[in-house]
Amino acid sequence: MACNSCSTSDGGAPKGCKNNGTCGTDSCNKLTVFDWLSNMTLPGGQEPFDCVEVRFKNGRKEFYRNAEKATLSIGDIVATEASPGHDVGIVTLTGELVKVQMKKKGMNHEGEVPKIYRKASQKDIDIWSDARDKEEPMKVRAREIAIALKLEMKISDIEFQGDGSKATFYYTANDRVDFRQLIKDFAKEFSTRIEMKQVGFRQEASRLGGIGSCGRELCCSTWLTDFRSVNTSAARYQQLSLNPQKLAGQCGKLKCCLNYELDTYLDALKGFPDMETKLYTEKGDAVCQKIDIFKGLMWFAYTNNFAQWHVLKVDQVKEIVALNKEKTRVSAVEDYAMETVVEEEKNFQNAVGQDSLTRFDQPKKKKRPNKKRPTTTADAEKPKGAPERQNRIAPEGQSRQNRPAPDGRNKNTPEGQNRPNRPAPEGQSKTNPEGQSGQKKTNPEGQNRNKNRRPKPNRNKPSNDKNDSKQ
Repeated sequence: MACNSCSTSDGGAPKGCKNNGTCGTDSCNKLTVFDWLSNMTLPGGQEPFDCVEVRFKNGRKEFYRNAEKATLSIGDIVATEASPGHDVGIVTLTGELVKVQMKKKGMNHEGEVPKIYRKASQKDIDIWSDARDKEEPMKVRAREIAIALKLEMKISDIEFQGDGSKATFYYTANDRVDFRQLIKDFAKEFSTRIEMKQVGFRQEASRLGGIGSCGRELCCSTWLTDFRSVNTSAARYQQLSLNPQKLAGQCGKLKCCLNYELDTYLDALKGFPDMETKLYTEKGDAVCQKIDIFKGLMWFAYTNNFAQWHVLKVDQVKEIVALNKEKTRVSAVEDYAMETVVEEEKNFQNAVGQDSLTRFDQPKKKKRPNKKRPTTTADAEKPKGAPERQNRIAPEGQSRQNRPAPDGRNKNTPEGQNRPNRPAPEGQSKTNPEGQSGQKKTNPEGQNRNKNRRPKPNRNKPSNDKNDSKQ
């Protein structure tokens, strides 16, 4: 693996690369321009172009003027002009192709262009390498400070200037962020000059790099230099399902590759009738269900039978449309169809004993109705033939509320009767259990046991009872 941060165009390691071109710590993998004029000599008397292209971290490229007329080649590490101090980068392109690239980027090579001071010395390279080693732990600490301040932003990358005098913080945010206090905390924590720079989500993915769903490196981090807007109409023209999980890239936006083949699809669709085209037949109206752009096929189905599709060629569809414009109905679509596709009913079987996918579609259980039912209105509203509710029949001589106890005694005595007294054991009275003195207290008939004790009323009988009359 070639060193992404300091490798030359031919894969070799330039002077000053500590890891012999195998560090791979940066995602600075923008494809360089192939200099097809490198083996050609300039015409006599013409001086070489005095501007060069210099690459910095994560694919950032700038153009600088070689004012000192130094002999520069691709892969040389140079010290360039910066504010303040100087920056360190790698030369990626020289010669006449630089003029073409500057024109492509809209830069005037005759105007003011930053200068190249000199080729980087070993001291410049050491300072530059030490500053680059600080970036990763510095990014972790910066994110912690931003989270502590509760700022809705994401610090994606940090780039130190070549001389280590300034650090640029790249961040993404949905809205504007007040980071005045954040800059103060950063300056106090890192003891360097701080510069905040907001980038878009596509630019963030371009700087960080990664692997796309196609298995290759991201286009934006390798060769794509401009970011064109991508609309959902590009997916519709290509007959793609509008699934955001498949259409979105790592930046969260629509994939840039949706625009690559869009022009080809638009050219192919020029010979197709509109998707909203209806075919009027004697059997009924038919509407378009889907199309195959490159095979030139269209699928139509009757409005009263969407399960049966008829495959027609584009020329046949145009012929039917021309007849419909003359207010002539064709007999049926089947007369022109190449093939008829019938969607069979799919019967899914639980062959492996898994849970059914329709278990969530079962209706919820209805709540039980209230037990208190109206006596007259509910009976009147009963549908004819409905079974009547059967009442439980109690045993003869017993009521539902007067069930026999386990020992044979009734829980509630019938009205007008007293609860029978339990007979005392032989030789004992109710108030003199066994083990006490053998004297029995006699209770003369008609006298209460305790004169001062108030008799308890019998709740199971009315006040005018036979027992009251006896007393």
